[in-house]
Amino acid sequence: MHYDQEKGSVFEALGSSEAGLSFEEAEKRLLEFGNNELEEEEQISVMKLFLVQFKSILILILIAAALVSAVLGELVDAVVIMFTVFLAGVLGFFQEYRAEKAIELLKSLTAPEALVIRDGHDQKIPSRTLVPGDLILLQAGDRIPADARLVEAFNLRVDEAALTGESLPVLKNTGALPLETPEVDRTNMVYTGTAVTYGRGKALVTATGMSTAFGSLAKLLGTIERSRTPLQESLDRFGRWIGAATLVVVSFVAVLGILSGFPLFDMFLWGVALAVAAIPEALPAVVAVGLGLGVRRMVKRNALVRKLPSVETLGATNVICSDKTGTLTQNKMTVERVYVNGQKLKVTGSGYEPSGEFFGGGGSAPVSGDEPHLRRLLLAGALCNDADLVKNEGSWEIKGDPTEAALVVAAAKVGLRKGELEKKYPRVEEIPFSSESKRMTTLNSTPNSVSNFTSDSVSRSTPYLTSNSVSNSVSTSTSIPNSNEATSISSDSSSGAGESGRLVAYSKGAPEVILDSCTKTFFEGVERPLTPELRQEILDIVGDMGDQALRVIAVAYRGLEEEIPLEEVESEMVFVGLMGMRDPPREEAKAAIRTCASAGIKTVMITGDHKVTASAVARELGIFSEGDLALTGTELDRIEDNEFEDMVEQVLVYARVYPTHKLRVVEAFKKKGYVVAMTGDGVNDAPALKAADMGIAMGITGTDVSKEAASMILTDDNFASIVSAVEEGRNIFKNIKNFITYGLTTHLGEVLIVLAAVLGWQILPLIAVQILWINLITDGLPPMALSVEPPDRGLMRQKPRNVEEGLITRREITAGVGIGVLIAVQALLVLIWALESGFSLEKLQTLIFTLLVLSEMFNAFNWRSDRYSVFALGLFTNKPLIYAIGITLILQLLVIYTPVLQTAFRTVPLSLAEWGVILPLASTTLISMELMKFLRSRRYK
Repeated sequence: MHYDQEKGSVFEALGSSEAGLSFEEAEKRLLEFGNNELEEEEQISVMKLFLVQFKSILILILIAAALVSAVLGELVDAVVIMFTVFLAGVLGFFQEYRAEKAIELLKSLTAPEALVIRDGHDQKIPSRTLVPGDLILLQAGDRIPADARLVEAFNLRVDEAALTGESLPVLKNTGALPLETPEVDRTNMVYTGTAVTYGRGKALVTATGMSTAFGSLAKLLGTIERSRTPLQESLDRFGRWIGAATLVVVSFVAVLGILSGFPLFDMFLWGVALAVAAIPEALPAVVAVGLGLGVRRMVKRNALVRKLPSVETLGATNVICSDKTGTLTQNKMTVERVYVNGQKLKVTGSGYEPSGEFFGGGGSAPVSGDEPHLRRLLLAGALCNDADLVKNEGSWEIKGDPTEAALVVAAAKVGLRKGELEKKYPRVEEIPFSSESKRMTTLNSTPNSVSNFTSDSVSRSTPYLTSNSVSNSVSTSTSIPNSNEATSISSDSSSGAGESGRLVAYSKGAPEVILDSCTKTFFEGVERPLTPELRQEILDIVGDMGDQALRVIAVAYRGLEEEIPLEEVESEMVFVGLMGMRDPPREEAKAAIRTCASAGIKTVMITGDHKVTASAVARELGIFSEGDLALTGTELDRIEDNEFEDMVEQVLVYARVYPTHKLRVVEAFKKKGYVVAMTGDGVNDAPALKAADMGIAMGITGTDVSKEAASMILTDDNFASIVSAVEEGRNIFKNIKNFITYGLTTHLGEVLIVLAAVLGWQILPLIAVQILWINLITDGLPPMALSVEPPDRGLMRQKPRNVEEGLITRREITAGVGIGVLIAVQALLVLIWALESGFSLEKLQTLIFTLLVLSEMFNAFNWRSDRYSVFALGLFTNKPLIYAIGITLILQLLVIYTPVLQTAFRTVPLSLAEWGVILPLASTTLISMELMKFLRSRRYK
């Protein structure tokens, strides 16, 4: 990448020059290296994507059952089963239609045109025709068209947040760097897809297309297989279990029947009936609809899920790997601490809203915005500044560097508006910030003064500077006014510019640099000598602020009356104070992390920021504590995979990392058996988002690439919304598990009564169409209503579920089998009563048919919660369930009393006396389950 070479060597290595490549050479290289474009991976066809929806074991069993029904002439059964299967497939297809677009979006982020020097002339060319060795020109607002080595950089700052996660624009330079410099710290390189926010420069293209950093991400994304969700695995296991159990039961009945002398064809028909009874043909559609309803609820809680099966994955998540900037923090630099006039002040307010107060005395004593020392510090910070604060549609936004913007906002909190200040104290010249000087200085006129000092008196040796920028190369003949005498300044004067003289120099920058230029300090209204003791005291305060992860800016001034050379302006200055700022953590994120901890979820910070800053923020958020480890990307590179897997559970902060590091962390946790969620917003997060069990992208600040690679998108970019999503995910799985267990009781009861009737009395108690009807209406509306059941109290105090347990645990199997056996016993009692009463076969089948429907309606109340009584929850708190049961009962009455449906379902009307027998009998389903819950609650008290 040539970052470790001097500029001259880079030109030689790339076969280029200050005049750029010739057109002929560029054409040759284009043939050799190819277009500067990202390759598209082979896209899955729409038809293939649709067919993939029918791969699960349960779906295949249902298709086989439909084919058998069609062969046997049961066309109604076959049509209904296939319609259910088709509905489930369509729902899944539409959810996943836009799932694999990450590479196309990576491609769209590249710049369409580039300003390049060829044959010594500047010209714009399509960025896809750039080749290694091209000399490109970069200016503020440009998107970098290819990876390149800088050969000129004038105050060049590049926003690399989308690639590296760095929260602030990176100041670039041209000096050679050590070979071991990590990619995120290569300040003499620029990368495809990042953007120039300030300054200008020239760079030699070192890589294009798939060889760029973006290209590496594209390759990485293409090689990552999205893992199946725990729900998909659980449904497949459940389907295999159902399939095996069905085969065993059908075979058992068929063999017994044949040995008992029944005709082979009759036994085959009974076997098909049992298969229909055992297979929950409505389950795929009900699960899909249940997940879909969960998706709708999650949208209201600021979480948008892109793949239905991913909805419940959050419920099993036990590790969340989160980006810092904008996710755990506000992504808004804010001044939080001030040191002025020997006092340490706290500043309230957050973000870019210009409201807040200053407090001293440990944060309890308010400080007036008219306090002269504070006012002078804030005024200097606002004038020596290129950022601005604007109000746009009711919200405050910044223009320019976030660090400078923080100073502008702090000044606005005491009524010092930058626009008004610049009119009152116009800037006449400046010495811009550079990586070498680590400071910026402006020269401003004081009110009622007239200065003939113009920017023309400053040497301009480079052609691309704007009117507000000057080169660090200045003429020694330039003179400006100066005053070296100590001055006592009243509070009245300090409410304005604060210094006597026709011009004032304001300077801000690194504390050690500013202090080295100061000979005095402004203290108690007087400019006093800056003693070594006071200098050390200030440096100690700088260190304290740094330990709190604050970015510290020092501010100084100098009143000018006599003419002096411009390069001497930044000397003999007066120290005013310090301002400590940072990107503050979201308050709601702190509460969210505490909730995650109580829910058994480990939170890990993965960021591109520096280790000290990341650790301090993590400590404040409650992620990091004594004994936990923090690693940088460079340190991680030195650790072998097996060693890292042993220590990954102790590392809670990763700093200065790159995409491969994030991916490695996610994969290490997955190998340890964790269900991993990864949050992120940048292109750099995309590989890890795709590899994680649950990739969570930011909806506001997130790139399109990260959104397409993720399984879920937070529409408010708030980590706290993840907690809501986790709770919703847990509740969704709880509801799915409950309505599957509810359905299990139905099918088990049907199988047992059919088995008992066939073996004991050689009677088929239900015909196939009745069995299918029971399955459709009891597995249809009630489970959908159960899927909107609100979370149980204490749900977020439970540990994450073990994904190895599957959908149905021993506890659910015990309860489900018990209720299923009870339903079968109810039906058996009705069978015996009907036979003893001499009822016709149609009457007997109608009674059992209706009993099973009624029993399942009572059973639906049981599975609102597997822990709490329906009466404790409130009988009518789930109104959709009341409606579902009401509609189901009305449909059942129509089947029994409508002539057309009587013919289709072979039913006969029931008398009030017969209803009086089956209704109380069916109610025992609810009564017995309530008794079980009561006894369990007493045992755990």
